[in-house]
Amino acid sequence: MSNKLTFEEAMLKIEEIVEKLEAGKASLDETVELYKQGAELSVLCNKMIDEAEQKIKILAKTKNGLEEKDFEINE
Repeated sequence: MSNKLTFEEAMLKIEEIVEKLEAGKASLDETVELYKQGAELSVLCNKMIDEAEQKIKILAKTKNGLEEKDFEINE
């Protein structure tokens, strides 16, 4: 799954997958593949949410107001 998707694009793809699965017209193999894609997109979205939360937490009060500090992800 491409990490170049925006959060919104990934969510749209998840919604499309859910609609296809709910329609019940996919074969078993297609259903499994759609489920796999949805799970991968879900992981990607959760990662983006976690990163956004970390960026918010990095904002620290200083004597001049709020200052954004460098953000690094330890993987």
